[in-house]
Amino acid sequence: MEKPSPKFLSPQNLAKLHGLQLRARHIVEGYVAGLHRSPFHGFSIEFAEHREYSPGDDLRYVDWKVFGRTDKVYLKQYEDETNLVCYLVLDISESMLYKGPGDGLSKLEYAQCMAAAIAWLVLHQQDAVSLITFDSEIRRFVQPSSNPSHIRQILHVLETVEPAPKTSLGPIFHDLSERLKKRGVVILLSDLFNDINSMMAGLKHFRHRRHDVVMFHTLDAAELDFPFDNPTLFKGLEDYPEMLADPRALRTAYLKEFNAYLQQVQTACRSQQIDYRLNRTDASFDTVLSTYLAGRQSRIR
Repeated sequence: MEKPSPKFLSPQNLAKLHGLQLRARHIVEGYVAGLHRSPFHGFSIEFAEHREYSPGDDLRYVDWKVFGRTDKVYLKQYEDETNLVCYLVLDISESMLYKGPGDGLSKLEYAQCMAAAIAWLVLHQQDAVSLITFDSEIRRFVQPSSNPSHIRQILHVLETVEPAPKTSLGPIFHDLSERLKKRGVVILLSDLFNDINSMMAGLKHFRHRRHDVVMFHTLDAAELDFPFDNPTLFKGLEDYPEMLADPRALRTAYLKEFNAYLQQVQTACRSQQIDYRLNRTDASFDTVLSTYLAGRQSRIR
């Protein structure tokens, strides 16, 4: 199958496709052929021990550093390596509805497409996927399954979300840390508009429970670049009031504060060994997903 161009997979073009299933299929078919068939395999798995190579073993798990030192072939073994569970945790609070001028998808729609594509990939490799949606509380909790038909339930929940005004990241993360009994990959899709200290305490709880945490920080291009010039009425989300302002007078201070916030989030994630990825909603899906997954795959070989 010919690989669709990045232009075709842009958020603007994906917005013209009807239904998450169609969007997800286009995203996945667009780049997965160029990757190993299981880009998540070994993704969340913690190294356990070595064992000697036997004919027929997968050479991807050869520890070449040990081979270089000893001239003997050993394989890295991982805990639960054939039973990956991927937990998709989606923020559906009102701020995720924001869509800047000229954008094809809101932050929520972008995150929905991302979650759908990842679910499709995980099920394709016969591993289990779960979906949790939340705002100020957990709204839906789809239990993990590796059945291929599970994609229908995942997509149905994604397509029927009802955003609520507020979010509460810290308490939600603490709650989920206790509820996710089987250790796996926790993929968070959120704009992270909440108290950073509370949020990071919740993320630390995930790591304490030995989950592999991936943060897909989903932000609109306008939030990052602040491209406004004329007097603008900024509509408050999550119960904040409207404000009429001259963007040119605010731009320097806004960008300074916002970039400081981003740096704080990134630094906090690194301190907890959390994989952090900033997702701009004007970026093409094939670039975002293929670059990230290929990078993760290369680090587990």
